[in-house]
Amino acid sequence: MMAGATAGYGAPRKPPNILYMMADDHAAHAISAYGSRINKTPNIDRLARGGVRMDNVFCTNSICTPSRAAILTGQYSHKNGVYTLADQLDPKRNQVAKELQGAGYQTAMIGKWHLVTEPQGFDYWNILPGQGVYYDPVFIDRTGKKKHEGYCTDLIADFSLDWLKKRDRAKPFFLMCHNKAPHRPWDPAPKYARLFDGQTIPEPDNLYDHYEGKAKSVADVKMRVGEDSNQRDVKRPLPADLKGDALRKWAYQYYIKDYLRCIQSVDDNVGRMLDYLDQDGSAGDTIVIYTSDQGFFLGDHGWYDKRLMYEESLRMPFLVRYPGAIRPGSVNGDIALNIDFAPTFLDFAGSKAPAEMQGRSFRANLEGRTPKNWRQSMYYRYWMHNSNDHHVPGHYGVRTKDWKLIYYYGKPLGMKGAQEPNTEPDWELFDMKNDPREMKNLYRDPAHAGTVKKLQAELDRLQQEAGDQPA
Repeated sequence: MMAGATAGYGAPRKPPNILYMMADDHAAHAISAYGSRINKTPNIDRLARGGVRMDNVFCTNSICTPSRAAILTGQYSHKNGVYTLADQLDPKRNQVAKELQGAGYQTAMIGKWHLVTEPQGFDYWNILPGQGVYYDPVFIDRTGKKKHEGYCTDLIADFSLDWLKKRDRAKPFFLMCHNKAPHRPWDPAPKYARLFDGQTIPEPDNLYDHYEGKAKSVADVKMRVGEDSNQRDVKRPLPADLKGDALRKWAYQYYIKDYLRCIQSVDDNVGRMLDYLDQDGSAGDTIVIYTSDQGFFLGDHGWYDKRLMYEESLRMPFLVRYPGAIRPGSVNGDIALNIDFAPTFLDFAGSKAPAEMQGRSFRANLEGRTPKNWRQSMYYRYWMHNSNDHHVPGHYGVRTKDWKLIYYYGKPLGMKGAQEPNTEPDWELFDMKNDPREMKNLYRDPAHAGTVKKLQAELDRLQQEAGDQPA
């Protein structure tokens, strides 16, 4: 038993229900439980108060489709075949919903799927085509396509609650409730269209980063707030008389307010889901998770979007509540990955993860019993597939608790039709302990040559362990 824990924490129990709620592009630093300076998320915060806040959960490829495939299969992109937005998940591939279904769970997938092929392993599904839209969206289920009036975030909760009310109560359930929000372009619900009007949202301290000392391919990335924004992003023409930092400052307020307005509806509907569990009497038997498919730049380094291995893109929020098993109000700093989600769900369900899953259950970590041999580093790889896709280069790297080493390479191996910007390979080294905002690239500093050598060796080890090939 954990020190200070009440009796029963971590004790064996019947297979729990699993409610997995995932947003799209919701950065951890836009959640008040993670210390947000720019918004409040009272309903998402309920999970932090009632359970555990994990501070170092990372995605292995920060882009929507690959992250979703990694979550389902427990495998890195090079193993599950979903490298980029252009790939699809093979419906024959084993994944967590199939495993849980075989273990006696009733399963459902509602909301953003974004894996091209029809969902498998789910008793019920009702999904958005592709990205879907915010207003009056079309959904697809086994009967075909149907347009629904209303706001997408509200409708996803409506459909989820309806399924929960009609579920087979003789079985535990596994429900994946996937929001479209707050994915770009940002269209808030009408009731929040004027939220934050008259307010000035605090700027990140590195909004005006000019990328001195960074890898050239990073400095050339085309996702700068203002300079690379469009009229659809800010809902008005970009002023011709503003350039550089002045344009960035102007565009940031319009961008961030619409982004946060979309999150407000997500938070409302998390509250609806939690209220239902309380009223239904099933809260005590249900693991509730809130996360996002990856992080997002909220003006950090002057950017929007994700993809890069920088912290704001790499880190996923991950809040978990399971009364009697997870201590309320706890915080965990262990390194966990999105490929670990499936093995963790199966562990709680009393099932062993199949051998092909590369992730590892972090159930013990959630319960305050971190294994002595838990990972101290993680491997990341972004596979570029189109040189016009924000000009983010293909890259891979290693992150430990204190350091991050990133390698930006030329054309990736084994990618059909792959294209890269004409950039030279380059490296970045960041001291995560003393420079958590990743402002100073130390790679060329002779004082850190030993650190670089150690991290390159660890990167090679992790890459081999994952079964990936170097570029």
